[in-house]
Amino acid sequence: MSKFIQVTLLRRFACAFASFLLLAMSGCGRQDTVPVSKTVTHQTTMTALVWAPDWPEEMLRIADEFNRQNPDIRVNVQFMIGNSVEQNIKPRVATGNLPDLMSVNPNAFADGLAEQGVLADLSQTAAWNNMLDSLKADWTTRANKAFGISGGVATTMIYYNKDIFAKAGITKLPTNFDEFLTVCAQLKRQGYVPIMWNGGFPNMLGNGPFSSGFANNVVANEPTWKEKIADGTLDLNTPQTADIFAKILLIAERGYVQKAYMNTDYNEGISLFTEGKTAMTFQGSWASGLLMHGKDFQTGVFIPPWNDAGKTVVPVVGSETGFAVCETPNKAAALRFLEFIAGKGFPIQQNKRQNISPFKLAADSMIGDRQIADYINLVRTYPVTGSIYYSFLPANTIERFHPLIQDVLLKRITPRQAAKILDLSIKNEAKLHYK
Repeated sequence: MSKFIQVTLLRRFACAFASFLLLAMSGCGRQDTVPVSKTVTHQTTMTALVWAPDWPEEMLRIADEFNRQNPDIRVNVQFMIGNSVEQNIKPRVATGNLPDLMSVNPNAFADGLAEQGVLADLSQTAAWNNMLDSLKADWTTRANKAFGISGGVATTMIYYNKDIFAKAGITKLPTNFDEFLTVCAQLKRQGYVPIMWNGGFPNMLGNGPFSSGFANNVVANEPTWKEKIADGTLDLNTPQTADIFAKILLIAERGYVQKAYMNTDYNEGISLFTEGKTAMTFQGSWASGLLMHGKDFQTGVFIPPWNDAGKTVVPVVGSETGFAVCETPNKAAALRFLEFIAGKGFPIQQNKRQNISPFKLAADSMIGDRQIADYINLVRTYPVTGSIYYSFLPANTIERFHPLIQDVLLKRITPRQAAKILDLSIKNEAKLHYK
């Protein structure tokens, strides 16, 4: 008997025996929640490298549910660590150890990976077609290649404890930075910690006060700021850039932040606000699921008033960190997983985070707060808006920026020195054509 016939007979016997076991189990009264539709003869194991500092459990649930519905694919989820998406990706690209699917930011670094052929074109996916048209430019290369799917509409805001504001006698929300400082002073006099600062997780200082400072000090005065960052002609060694860092330091210097704020990480920062230990927090729409449901108090939101008196505030809006598929042998499996993340799996993470869906058609099971929906609609009416720092700073500059902002807070360098260092880093990246 040939080896081929032997293998075929063994396979038939195995299938018949498996069918017998299923019949026996059903005869004993067992009710499987999901009926077995087919016998899997081959399983592809793919790797997903994911940035999910605030929703790791939900990401694992998404992978488990995908595995259940797609038994021919097993997803090995690996979580990014540290302070940026890019610092996790760069060594994987350098060594050729690419995941099949990974988190990416809508920036020049990811654009470069797509142009180099590292990232797959997603223009033919259902996820891309369903993504809001207003977000697609963020995820399209200069050569018109679609390289990523947004994780959500991203905007930053100041969440505030309505009960504390009322007890402190604050009846009017601040509309410029001087008024904001006045509110902070009033809260402090009444015995409250005005605002939470994430000194131990500088990403949030970048997402929040830095991005708003950049929007109001730079974007408001330079319409072609993105192009000038790319070609290295934007001058950031200025008093206006120094002022961005100075505002962040000033709030800490005046004692308007929590004790030991330089050790406060992401999750602790969330807890400080939701437990009523700080009156405000500067956070993103992606965290509204936790921040809008504080312990025994009502939460409100307002546009960060990082503008000078008499100037129109420039809010920040853009895309959350999203997902890309790498050009690997498991590309087909990764594309299927991407479609699931952006489709049936999206409510799993959205129901916890209550972030703003990046899709035209969203599942009925989406959860959200009316205040957040109204906020994003308001922000969209502004003629000028800024972007979140991870979408416009070069990758190497992002890595330099995180310790830079901590050095300012620790008074190792001055705001003016920080502005000069930031300026040199961005210009150097443009000069060397690094992204």
